[in-house]
Amino acid sequence: MPGSIALYHPSAGVRPKTNMFGKDVANVGLFRAVLQHGDFDRVDFLTGATISPSDLAIGLTGEAALAAKTGVAGLLDQSRPAEAGVLVRGTPDLPEMAWLRRSSGLEQAYSLVGMVHTLAPPALREATAKAAIAPIQPWDALICTSPVVQERLTAMFDEWTDYLADRYGGDVRVRPHLPLLPLGVEGARFAALADRPEARAAMREQLGAAPDDIVILWVGRLSFFEKAFPTPMFLAAEEAARASGVRVHFAQVGWFPDPTVQRAMYEEAGRAHAPSVAMHYIDGNDPEVVGAMWAAGDIFLSLVDNIQETFGITPLEAMAAGLPVVVSDWDGYRFTVRDGIDGFTIRSLGGPIGAGQGMINRHVHLGLTYQSYVGAVAQHTAIHVGDAAARIGELIASPELRARMREAGRRRIRETFDWPVVVAGLQDLLGELAAIRKAAAPQPVRHKYNPLKGEPFGAFAPFATQVLGYDTMVSLRPGVGQADLDRTVGVRLDEFAGNWRANVALCAQLMDRLAAGGEMPVRELLAPHPRAHHAALGLAVVWMCKLGLLDWR
Repeated sequence: MPGSIALYHPSAGVRPKTNMFGKDVANVGLFRAVLQHGDFDRVDFLTGATISPSDLAIGLTGEAALAAKTGVAGLLDQSRPAEAGVLVRGTPDLPEMAWLRRSSGLEQAYSLVGMVHTLAPPALREATAKAAIAPIQPWDALICTSPVVQERLTAMFDEWTDYLADRYGGDVRVRPHLPLLPLGVEGARFAALADRPEARAAMREQLGAAPDDIVILWVGRLSFFEKAFPTPMFLAAEEAARASGVRVHFAQVGWFPDPTVQRAMYEEAGRAHAPSVAMHYIDGNDPEVVGAMWAAGDIFLSLVDNIQETFGITPLEAMAAGLPVVVSDWDGYRFTVRDGIDGFTIRSLGGPIGAGQGMINRHVHLGLTYQSYVGAVAQHTAIHVGDAAARIGELIASPELRARMREAGRRRIRETFDWPVVVAGLQDLLGELAAIRKAAAPQPVRHKYNPLKGEPFGAFAPFATQVLGYDTMVSLRPGVGQADLDRTVGVRLDEFAGNWRANVALCAQLMDRLAAGGEMPVRELLAPHPRAHHAALGLAVVWMCKLGLLDWR
């Protein structure tokens, strides 16, 4: 049923133009797909940017017509999520949003939905686990993009809540709903990019690839420590080339985090392990070149071995482009690629359980960078080179097999991973969460605000002799007049943090009341003003006391 949806999009931007990370591509793809394919009357974006609905819609989709269903609000706006019944965020960090919802009195007004893109960073796992001690409810969800992520996140929450119960003697286990919903791709767009004979011929000519040569394609970040260690791919390509007698090219399309150092490391390893393979390093920040490479390729290869990876967008893009894929049997790849149908999954071997404790200890306690930590884990995770070489060899030898997998992969995208299908799944999930929320009995709220992040004037009230209240008596100091207040205007020290308090004109009104009525309680002083303005006016009173304009007792 059509309704509205609220999306948390702080930057209001589109995917970065250079050095793209998968999570950014995925989140922008989701927001674009919600606008283009969602059955929503209205899509509201909560953002910290100053942008019009039209500019935001055009930036995401290029379609001005979609601006009619697009709204923009501030990040703290609670009315839009309450109207929509949901707020979707592209990260798993929901606890602070749950506290804001509770403090606004909207606990059962809407659901919070987050996205899990990786489980590897310890700091991110800790932030995610805080859902168990925040006011997260059964109608909130963390979307798991693959079955392994779902299983591992369930286990993490089980272990964490067991620890909390053991520590504090409770028996309540709280965690968000953990539904399985994959990411998606724009199937038709990648098919159109790939199905261009002229682009294929031109790009292969640039590569020096003859019509009967085989071009193996990698697309993604060229990071051996945070994505995939390249040596097994080099070895597999070399073995397949030697066994087949066919000229093989390995085109690595992407970007290096540190190109001045890391490209030389890749080239060195390529010369050592794949001397007969023509190596190409292609600029992954040039969309026209990337598009042409989807047309030029014959086989997609991605032997990811890194715990940073949880889903993997590029194999889906390759399947949409019609390339048979050879991927590691690893996490989300195992879910998206059907072995022997869309491509091949290559068995992997993790290190012995317990052997990595020193790695995590060094990262958490001794300053080992996250990249070095996950890189060390990946260096001791194996992908079977022989299996990969054999499967690549089968694809090289059989154009018929490549064609069969081409059609199967595209069908897989259309049926399961095309954005319209994924967005329909998201809408089903939102309906399920709404039903849970509406069926829940009202819950008493004892703690409206996060006890660890209390309002500062209350949290630190004992620091002061007293705090301003409605019964505090205030008066003009002797000899003070309008000129003393006017003197603060333009003085930068005096104007600091002025956005939090009533403006100088309102301060002048308060001073006039005190000049006419003499000493009076704050309640009487503020009585002519709406109650909603009293906090800012109270801060103004304290500020005037601070500058010696008013006195109090």
